[in-house]
Amino acid sequence: MTMPGAGPEPGPQQTIAYPSRLPGAERSAGGDTARASLASLRTEVAKAVVGQDAVVTGLVIALLCRGHVLLEGVPGVAKTLLVRTMATALSMDFKRVQFTPDLMPGDVTGSLVYDAKTSEFEFHEGPVFTNLLLADEINRTPPKTQAALLEAMEERQVSVEGAARMLPDPFIVAATQNPIEYEGTYQLPEAQLDRFLLKLTVPLPSREQEIAVLERHALGFDPRDLSQIKAVTSADDLAVGRAAVAQVHVGPEVLGYAVDIARATRQSPSLRMGVSPRGATALLAASRAWAWLSGRGYVTPDDIKALALPALRHRIQLRPEAELEGATPDGVLDGILTAVPVPR
Repeated sequence: MTMPGAGPEPGPQQTIAYPSRLPGAERSAGGDTARASLASLRTEVAKAVVGQDAVVTGLVIALLCRGHVLLEGVPGVAKTLLVRTMATALSMDFKRVQFTPDLMPGDVTGSLVYDAKTSEFEFHEGPVFTNLLLADEINRTPPKTQAALLEAMEERQVSVEGAARMLPDPFIVAATQNPIEYEGTYQLPEAQLDRFLLKLTVPLPSREQEIAVLERHALGFDPRDLSQIKAVTSADDLAVGRAAVAQVHVGPEVLGYAVDIARATRQSPSLRMGVSPRGATALLAASRAWAWLSGRGYVTPDDIKALALPALRHRIQLRPEAELEGATPDGVLDGILTAVPVPR
């Protein structure tokens, strides 16, 4: 299975010498077991959600990289159900926040509450204190509430009255937004968009997949009842996977390829803002996780290409004239992937 957004493949440019032996963590039995359990998530999630394997893989990559995911899709494509099912299959604590125009920062992070019995202020944790937080329709809440998530996403902590309170580990934010309805929404600032490791598009199902969805509902499937979903992996497997990903080899030619892609976005005439060094770092991290999930202890240029769109599409901004001409972030990135020489 390929990640969504893999670009076209240019001709070979130079030869890369890949390591003949895999790093120790990759070859360990523990690493193999962890990879198998994480890979089984696709099968388990498919019991409730039809045809979203690539999105599940993106969420697993984010977990391995300690990153966050922005899910974009039209209403009714099971974005919320997908994240709920993932949390159940991962055996992780899950909380959902419906972002609305009247949502306050304390409603997300928690706040100090006065206790009349003790005459003291006590901190009541907000829903951000969980393993998997679903920020539903994040662009429907004002910027001050969106910004309340920034510290939690970047520092894994919440500061209230000068005291830092650490969030549990693992911690991941899966935020959803509607790409077609912008009335009454607040566009996410660039600083917060940059905190998301990946932006994944949740597509409409194919005809066959939609028939399968209707068949399940005709047989009595209830999306609110996830009792049929089993926990197939754990935080321990995730910790082993993270250690294994950290051992994945990245050659100098592949590093150079990732940098060349990022630099090409800064020179594109269609873009007024290209990818920052943080974006190049995110692309590399996601590519290492994808390589490990694919059973390799080294990153190839194809791994970089496969993750380029999910890792970079939300980190670039089109020029107004390019938008008027019908350009899209994915289209511009596809052109850059075609133009940048690929090491082989």
